Amino acid sequence: MSSTFLGMPATPPRSPYGTGNLRGDRTFPKAAHDELRKEQLRRNLGRATRTIRAKRLHVTGELPDWEELREAGSAIKTDTMNRLPELLEELEREVTERGGTVHWARDGVEANEIVTRLVEATGSTDVIKVKSMATQETGLNEHLRSAGITAYETDLAELIVQLAHDKPSHILVPAIHRNRDEIRRIFLKEIPGVDPRLDNVPAHLAAAARAYLREKFMTTKVAVSGANFGIAETGTLCVVESEGNGRMCLTLPDTLITVMGIEKVLPRYQDLEVFLQLLPRSSTGERMNPYTSMWTGVTPGDGPQEFHLVLLDNGRTAALADRIGREALNCIRCSACLNVCPVYERAGGHAYGSTYPGPIGAVLTPQLAGMDVVKGDPNGSLPYASSLCGACFDACPVKIDIPSLLVELRHQHTEKAGTTPEKLAMKAAAAVMRRPGLYTSAQKAAGVGRVLAGRDGRIAHLPPPFHGWSAGRDTAAPPKQTFRSWLASAEGAATMRAAAAAHRDNPRKGEEK
Repeated sequence: MSSTFLGMPATPPRSPYGTGNLRGDRTFPKAAHDELRKEQLRRNLGRATRTIRAKRLHVTGELPDWEELREAGSAIKTDTMNRLPELLEELEREVTERGGTVHWARDGVEANEIVTRLVEATGSTDVIKVKSMATQETGLNEHLRSAGITAYETDLAELIVQLAHDKPSHILVPAIHRNRDEIRRIFLKEIPGVDPRLDNVPAHLAAAARAYLREKFMTTKVAVSGANFGIAETGTLCVVESEGNGRMCLTLPDTLITVMGIEKVLPRYQDLEVFLQLLPRSSTGERMNPYTSMWTGVTPGDGPQEFHLVLLDNGRTAALADRIGREALNCIRCSACLNVCPVYERAGGHAYGSTYPGPIGAVLTPQLAGMDVVKGDPNGSLPYASSLCGACFDACPVKIDIPSLLVELRHQHTEKAGTTPEKLAMKAAAAVMRRPGLYTSAQKAAGVGRVLAGRDGRIAHLPPPFHGWSAGRDTAAPPKQTFRSWLASAEGAATMRAAAAAHRDNPRKGEEK
């Protein structure tokens, strides 16, 4: 008698280790330590984030139904994640029926290979690109370069980063860490034929970039884009941007290849009513995007005549399978959480080591790529790159509870860490607290710690194994008298008797009538 073994259920794979840009080579504390030394970086970030915060507060305050819009956005995204498989199949069907071709990529490696193959089939050795977080995540530009294909970023900030041989440091404003003088020097060095008298006036810098890119727009036959939204109901793709470069890339080339994370799908065309109000206000502090481009399949004689949609997983199904972590997939990449985060404002985006920096990156990156793949995995430090102040939750247009997700990831990381000094210390504390006599003795012994305190009554440096705690914070010196000892004293007993008597005489004192 034969039997068939179908195997055991397994967790969906995360982004392959060592591929793409979802893991740095250092932990967040080490990287942030170096970034904090860059005074110019901190000035640039502080100025930019303050400006964006003020604009956002102004335009969101104009809407009497802003909180209702956030609720609607959250509900739509939650419904989408609950029905993601069927919505993706519907999107594929609609795109195909309208003349497009859909490709499924299990990870970034596969996505890069698909795009490279499609570009090579056109015979082109150049592509122009719309700003795309998904292709940054997979490292597409580097992969194309290895195949002899040059990718030209056309978003101004992305162009600055590319010309500087740098990495983006912000979801919305990749070159937020650069100021005008730095950009001027980059253009003078990297743009062929630029006027050597170029100054740092923003309009002049933009004109230099425009002149450089115009030839690329008019002569390059292949474009690669991301997508802000993909509509399952109609097969429509949507890109929002502020400069018009996206419109040029999406309409002029013969072939358009769009790489879209599978979480970007929306059920209905009408859902854009909500997200085209939430996204610009939360990201750039604008009432609407200057350029909102939407296309559905292929239209003979109008726009690209060959359209390919690459649906990227790369760990998203693994995040979806996590009952708590799937909430992170609701993110619409607005960057509002970065602009209000005190940690990001000081450390900058490069300290996170991932395409996705800031609070949402500290959640999303471990979800996509894992955080315990190797010993000392840098991603394991990301959930701790937060003060848990809650500002990110208040700012998120789709109400992702980022602080709670960070706490859950810390829990998961701790559970996988094995035996650590911290775990042993917590077990010892639990054992002491279960025994009143031992707890009282421990309180008395702790009083010795007063000798370590300075004149301000705080302990700046604890001895091992507690020195890690005091490396980032001061500790209050133990009091001369504990509450329990005071309560057991004559003074404490008299105070409690007086309070009880006062309550008997006037039990409703201080209460509202």
